[in-house]
Amino acid sequence: MWYDQAVVYQIYPLGLCGAPAENDGVLAQPGRILRLKPWAEQIRAAGADTVLLNPVCESDRHGYDTRDFFKVDVRLGTEEELAGVCEAFHAAGLRVLFDGVFNHVGRGFWAFQDVLQKRWESPYKDWFSVSFDGNNGYGDGLWYQSWEGHEELVKLNLQNPAVTGHLFDAVRHWVDTFGIDGLRLDVAYCLPPEFLGQLRRFTDTLKPDFVLVGETLHGDYNRWMGDGLCHSVTNYECYKGLYSSFNSMNMFEIGHSLARQFGPEPWTLYKGRHLLNFADNHDVPRIASILSDPRHLRPLYGILFGMPGTPCIYYGSEWGIEGQKGQGAGADAPLRPAIETPQQNELTEWIAALAKAHRESEALCYGSYRNVLLTNRQIIFERETPGERVLVAVNAEDAPYTAHFDARAGRAVDLITGRPHDFGGGSELPPHSAVYWKVE
Repeated sequence: MWYDQAVVYQIYPLGLCGAPAENDGVLAQPGRILRLKPWAEQIRAAGADTVLLNPVCESDRHGYDTRDFFKVDVRLGTEEELAGVCEAFHAAGLRVLFDGVFNHVGRGFWAFQDVLQKRWESPYKDWFSVSFDGNNGYGDGLWYQSWEGHEELVKLNLQNPAVTGHLFDAVRHWVDTFGIDGLRLDVAYCLPPEFLGQLRRFTDTLKPDFVLVGETLHGDYNRWMGDGLCHSVTNYECYKGLYSSFNSMNMFEIGHSLARQFGPEPWTLYKGRHLLNFADNHDVPRIASILSDPRHLRPLYGILFGMPGTPCIYYGSEWGIEGQKGQGAGADAPLRPAIETPQQNELTEWIAALAKAHRESEALCYGSYRNVLLTNRQIIFERETPGERVLVAVNAEDAPYTAHFDARAGRAVDLITGRPHDFGGGSELPPHSAVYWKVE
């Protein structure tokens, strides 16, 4: 499947395009979404071949509070303008994923507004879990189920065929109008397995290799990923392990997580699966803000692109922008900034080189995983297929490190630089470095 070799570039359009925090109902003219067109060049320069667009549908505020699945948010522009952006991405050789927010909607969702107005008489009352004998924080004189207690997010009744039919019609519309190649499923850990199965069967009929990537946090990812479910899920376990291993100078954390997920033992959880790996995203602090030592950015990305799974870059992080969560209702705004002009620097070039090595290496895309050397400040792991063997070596220390280990071969070539390497007498790793050796 194409996704197994992909490098994903994530964009939060409402943020990057500078949309107002609240939906003012004013159509942007020209559409702010058009600011994304020039980013095709940046995305390719960062080494990605797939674009993930966070919510673009009409919403109350942040996109995850949908008003209408069939309308583009007026703050971004028109359907024709978004179609033009997707066409430009496809013309640049980029696949496009949309964010599917199917667990809940905003209070401004047209069907919920009908319930508030007509109450028992509304034909849409069964689209939600509503009780007219209760009340809520908005004083509507009714109670409804919400997402994790956030009453601005009204939970949909996914057991209702009318609801699932409406959502599936929206997905078909997105494929027909924008040519999307897959979906990220928001809070997939909240979606019933029966719904995921229905969605998978439906999307399998729309487009060859249409991919479903579920947002999951903790627990056994096999609950939401596998045959008949999502193709992939977000790897939050290793997200935490990546930055924490460098900040605590304890490579055992990420090494043990990767071995637990993909190692050679029979009990390994996700062998053969391609989880979505990331250093940051629209919900968590920028990696450049959370790392104690900025020199660790290079080796951290070295692990990200060398470990099993599909790597994802969050817009702006490829040149090292910072961002921490704020306070109050707009706490996530610093993570989702407006950016007029993309930038490139040495970090961008490094990430692009890693992305190229990842895409072009059979072992890095499909290979098994095995820890070869593990210390507090160094990790070397092996990725292997019948046709290729690659060693990923990382040194988090301030000083060079000479690694002595059984390479099962005498020579290799550096996948990034093309330089030959001889394993005899030990292999020296520069400070704060990552190396991909293709073993000959």
